[in-house]
Amino acid sequence: MRVVIQRSREASVSVDGEITGRIDHGLVVLVGVTHEDTEQDAKFLADKVAGLRIFEDDAEKMNLSVLDTGGQILSISQFTLYGDARKGRRPNFMAAARPEQAKILYEQFNDFVQANGIEVATGIFGAMMDVQLVNSGPVTIILDSKDR
Repeated sequence: MRVVIQRSREASVSVDGEITGRIDHGLVVLVGVTHEDTEQDAKFLADKVAGLRIFEDDAEKMNLSVLDTGGQILSISQFTLYGDARKGRRPNFMAAARPEQAKILYEQFNDFVQANGIEVATGIFGAMMDVQLVNSGPVTIILDSKDR
């Protein structure tokens, strides 16, 4: 399982012009699932994201987590995180999990984040989404559950 985390001042996601999720401040998390991923991968990344200290404290050091700041998470499913463009010019997505498996693990990830006490807003799994965010910093972190 792979996530791209962006620290955000505000963010929203819309489908067909309708906002489906919005946060005031916190993290935008793009979530990709591959074939070998399990519930343990979803739990590991949810806990890691919840505790990741990428917000500044009073000394302007990255010492605070989204939990510490009372932030929210906007979680977006994104199979293209497993795109492979090493050959040719068109990426293939063979490493991305089938939608049936990916949806279950994406929803488990969101449930685990919420179990940490963080409000989670989402897009719609499998839909064409428009994501707007104000990246704070900018701060962008990539995590993979296979790299523990």
